[in-house]
Amino acid sequence: MTPPAAPQTAGAAAPPPAGDCLFCRIAKGELPAHLVLADEVAVAFLDARPVFKGHVLVIPRDHVETLADLPGEALGPYFARVQAVSLAVEKGLGAAGSFVAMNNRISQSVPHLHTHVVPRHKKDGLRGFFWPRVKYEDAIEAATYATRLREALEATHDHR
Repeated sequence: MTPPAAPQTAGAAAPPPAGDCLFCRIAKGELPAHLVLADEVAVAFLDARPVFKGHVLVIPRDHVETLADLPGEALGPYFARVQAVSLAVEKGLGAAGSFVAMNNRISQSVPHLHTHVVPRHKKDGLRGFFWPRVKYEDAIEAATYATRLREALEATHDHR
C-alpha cells in the first residue's frame, strides 16, 4: 500500500552535512538499496544490518538530521509513510506486530532522520528496549521529571 503523495515544502530541509550523506545518496539512487517505498516525501528500504529479516528504514527524502529538524508540515506526510510501512511489514511478512523506533543523535548511526520498522513475533528474542531500564527513586522524583518535561514543552510551545 503506497500512501497518497503529499507536496514537499520548498526550502524547508537543511542542506546535507559536510561530506555526502549515505541516506541522501540512497534516496537519490546513487547507492543501491532494496527499496520498499519511494515517493516525493520518503524513501523506505531494507536495513543492511537488520534486527530481523524485513527490518525497514524509512527516511524523509529531504535531508534532516533529527525529528526536531523535520518541518511541522512534513510530520503528517512522513509518519503516514511510516504507518504504511508498519502495516506492510505486518501484513506482507505475516508478522504478529512491529517495533517502530528512531534515535536522535545518540546511537544514530547515520545523521539523517530514519525510523526503524522491525517485524515482531512473540518469543522472537527481542526484549523490550535495547538499553537497561531504571526506576525512579519514588513518586516525588517521578513528579519532578514530569514537571521539568511539562515546563520544557511549554517553553518550546511559547517559542514556536
